[in-house]
Parts: sequence; C-alpha cells; structure tokens
Amino acid sequence: MQQREEFIDAWLLRRRSFTDLCASFGIARKTGYKWTERYDGGGRAALQDRSRAPGECPHAIREEVASAIVAARQQHPTWGPRKLRKALGRDNPAQRWPAASSIGQLLKREGLVQERRNKRRTSPSTEPLAHAQGPNQVWCADFKGWFHCQDGSRCDPLTITDAYSRYLLRCRAVAKTDGLHVRAVFETLFRECGLPQAIRTDNGPPFASVAPAGLSRLSMWWLKLGIRHERITPGCPQENGRHERMHRTLKAETAHPPEGNLARQQRRFQLFEREYNEVRPHEALDYRTPAELYVPSVRVFPARLPEPEYPVGAHLRRISQQGSLKW
Repeated sequence: MQQREEFIDAWLLRRRSFTDLCASFGIARKTGYKWTERYDGGGRAALQDRSRAPGECPHAIREEVASAIVAARQQHPTWGPRKLRKALGRDNPAQRWPAASSIGQLLKREGLVQERRNKRRTSPSTEPLAHAQGPNQVWCADFKGWFHCQDGSRCDPLTITDAYSRYLLRCRAVAKTDGLHVRAVFETLFRECGLPQAIRTDNGPPFASVAPAGLSRLSMWWLKLGIRHERITPGCPQENGRHERMHRTLKAETAHPPEGNLARQQRRFQLFEREYNEVRPHEALDYRTPAELYVPSVRVFPARLPEPEYPVGAHLRRISQQGSLKW
C-alpha cells in the first residue's frame, strides 16, 4: 500500500514520463494505469486490495431451480441426488438440471442430508486361507439367513461343514446368535467329532469383533483350544463358496415352505443332515456322499481348557469386554 501511494504521489508531480515512472517502480504500464484509474475513481482508499472472488458464478443454481430440487427432496426424503435429478428431468425435460454432485451440495447446505455415523469395522484378517486336503483341516461356519416359521417364530440356523468332505456337521436353530449359544453348539460338536485345525467364518459377530485383530470371546476360546481362526475378506462370500452352496440346497429343501414351529423345523434340519451326508451324491466328490470321506478328528476335546502359552519376558494384560487394555 505504501508503494502504491508513493507511485501516485510521483505521478501527480508530472515530472517524469509515465513509462519511466513505471520502470522506476518495477511495474508494467498496465499495472500503473490500473492504480491511476482507481485513484481517479475513489481516491487513496481505492488503492486498497480488493477481493479476487468473482462477483457472480455463471454455473450457480438459479433460485427457482434450487426451490424445485428442495421441494422434490422434501416430498421424497429418501431419494438421493441421482434419483432426484432423473425424476426432475423426466417431469420437466426442457429444464437443464444441475449435476448430481451439485444437487448433493445444495441438499447439504439446506440441511436435508443426515450425516451417517462412522461405523467401527472389524480389522481385516492377514492370515491366508488354508486349502483343505483332508477331513478336519478346515471347518466352515456361518448363519444361514433367518426366516419365520408359520407360527411367526424366528429361526436362525447355525451351520457347520467340513471343507474337504462337504460333511454337514451341524445345522441347529439357535435361540440367539451370540457367542454363548454358538459356543454351546460347538462344544457339543467338539465332544463328538474332535477338534479341527482351523475354522473359517465371515467377519460378523459372534465370530469376530472390532477388538484388536478382530478377536471375539468365541474366537479366543478357539485359539485356546489350538484352533486357528480364518476370516474371509469382507464382501467376498465366494471365499467360503462350498459352504454358501450348501446353504442354497438347505434353503430349497427345508425352508420352502417353512415348518409350523421351531421344533418341527429343527427336526426337518436333522432329516436334511442325514440325507445330505449319507444319501445325496455330491457332484464335486465324484458322486460320492460326504459320509464316505469324512472321519472324526484325532484331536480330542480337552476336559480342561488349556491356558495360552506366552514367550519369556512378555508383559501380560487382560483385555476388557470393550476390547481394550490398560498399560
């Protein structure tokens, strides 16, 4: 600002040519004319810096267009920008509607978008999935999608299969899909068939949690028994494709239509287990039955849960129910 005022004072004296004056101040003649025009129009106050923001935006949404978008959103609160733009363009094709991204920004400014809370997700598994080359090397566990029996009761089937032989080890409707009820099913199965080397599941509860390494109470119990927990990649059910294919057959033969109540539905599951394992030829097994290939594990379920072994010098801390530790 001081240099601009000095330039104007020298220019008002008219002692030097305008070209020499601009050269002495190290500015172009165009810049010199700009400052003299500002001085003539508003005095020394006009020499202050001005905002470089454009006075108007040619791409700004016009008021009547914005009002139409807001009205459409209020009429359909669950519609997103793309759906709104498509519907408005269908109803008024002559109007040039803004892009979906601009509509989204307008809805945010108007307070018509509710921000989603960040959801804590299970940390991805870094262990590679093992290839089952024999019985009990890998068991697969999952919940088949729940459905209602004819009396309205909810049925949540927990299914467990042997990856190598496709043997359906368990199909049980549990009262709750929590670790306590799922552990009871696994404990009974371990006593009958022994322990596998690994159990493969998805990343949902009760198999995994948002705790460090995705550990849950159920998976910690497996680790103490010497069972490795394998978790598939989120959104990739094909990594547990053999189990998912069994679910398709289970749904077709036991849930269409469902039974009258949970007790009858469970009996139907058990009949399906017997037929699937001992009667139904499996194409992937060269038309043999899973029972022809499956044998119980030689690893016996221990009477007492062994404590985990830690290396010498390790600092031990208990993990809280929230998955945190104090140090």
